[in-house]
Amino acid sequence: MVPPTLMGMSSIDRSQSVGGTRTYEVRTYGCQMNVHDSERLAGLLEDAGYVRAPEGADGDADVVVFNTCAVRENADNKLYGNLGHLAPKKASRPGMQIAVGGCLAQKDRDTIVKRAPWVDVVFGTHNIGKLPVLLERARVQEEAQVEIAESLEAFPSTLPTRRESAYAAWVSISVGCNNTCTFCIVPALRGKEKDRRPGDILAEIEALVAEGVSEITLLGQNVNAYGSDIGDREAFSKLLRACGRIEGLERVRFTSPHPRDFTDDVIAAMAETPNVMPQLHMPLQSGSDTVLKAMRRSYRQERYLGIIEKVRAAIPHAAISTDIIVGFPGETEEDFEQTLHVVREARFAQAFTFQYSKRPGTPAAEMDGQIPKKVVQERYERLVALQEEISWEENKKQVGRTLELMVAEGEGRKDDTTHRLSGRAPDNRLVHFTKPEQEVRPGDVVTVEITYAAPHHLLAEGAVLDVRRTRAGDAWEKRNAEKAAPQPAGVMLGLPKIGVPEPLPVAASGCGCD
Repeated sequence: MVPPTLMGMSSIDRSQSVGGTRTYEVRTYGCQMNVHDSERLAGLLEDAGYVRAPEGADGDADVVVFNTCAVRENADNKLYGNLGHLAPKKASRPGMQIAVGGCLAQKDRDTIVKRAPWVDVVFGTHNIGKLPVLLERARVQEEAQVEIAESLEAFPSTLPTRRESAYAAWVSISVGCNNTCTFCIVPALRGKEKDRRPGDILAEIEALVAEGVSEITLLGQNVNAYGSDIGDREAFSKLLRACGRIEGLERVRFTSPHPRDFTDDVIAAMAETPNVMPQLHMPLQSGSDTVLKAMRRSYRQERYLGIIEKVRAAIPHAAISTDIIVGFPGETEEDFEQTLHVVREARFAQAFTFQYSKRPGTPAAEMDGQIPKKVVQERYERLVALQEEISWEENKKQVGRTLELMVAEGEGRKDDTTHRLSGRAPDNRLVHFTKPEQEVRPGDVVTVEITYAAPHHLLAEGAVLDVRRTRAGDAWEKRNAEKAAPQPAGVMLGLPKIGVPEPLPVAASGCGCD
């Protein structure tokens, strides 16, 4: 039962806001595309005069925005559960507004306001720039605004941005996806692939570097297909090489590629461009040719392992990670054994493993041969056990190596109690190291010797061998000084608080366009 006070909307009561300024909170679910879009949403709101609500506000803000995912299992139930949690808060806070955007909003549209009538704004993946206008229109007209565009209105990178890290940033090079994987609904919600012009991308990177950013991650739903929209099949490798010529840019990463479009010129560019890091996330999904065909994945086991072999030959120390789905409809024990075979052959540093679950609107949801949960669980546990063993063995090979780490912010949950700091190696492995006497800031670079390996992290327990203070560290220090000063929030450069981008952040994996 919807509380009567939530059936309509109240006009704004600024007495609920901090110092007369309206506050906002953005909650992000799903892949790194959504993380990046949330940076834009925050930038748009701050450009419109809102200020970010204090950390841990938990809905205690004038505007709460949900940036949703349609790929995760039970994504809709989680959204409506969270919306229900906010219903009494909105009833007791006159003028509060709730907005829902992202892939689930693009899919469900006005269903959202039917199920949760206290929602003020629903917007899709193609028109995130409209959020401030829609909020104001909902306030003035006192009725919910549902506006879903069918195609991209403006490339997201042209919008204002509120980034939280001074040293690392996402840079979107394309949006949308031209693949038709049977388990994935994302292409229907994100649209066909659209590429940015190389000059615009490089200009954004140069601007970020000028602000102190030293690491960027090139981002696309199918990042290495870049160029298909502009008629240049080697555009992605050319872009990597161009990044190598940007002075002050120390680290370049990209995610997520597709095996179909992973060509020899890209491998050569990775190997020959010093600031392109020796790290690759290459989604497998299944090792069975039969299952790959049912998934409409346009490669087979031999092609996939051939890519891995070429990458290792060109970049011997590359850390390779992947995505794997267990229990796809029709998967037999023999099919699953083929997946285990590829895992043994490829020796991934890390694998993001998922139990298949139906996604409404996808062809796979209607396929025969849905696997019983008990069988899927048993296969999943075998896969995870095998990958844990391999991850540990591969990490043990790092013991004794001397590595340069970019110091990260918020990567080590136990850093305060262990008196350690954390950073990312060039191959993006997480390393916890002994805190040196010399001040070290996020964005600075330290040199350490690896002394211990666990499946998911490394330790450098000895003294730090060298500390290199960087412009990125200077930018982090300046940003924090400005943060502490009593002044309005501004639009900043960097990456969200999850720190230096991981091989594939947990929030990012499983978005089936990869």
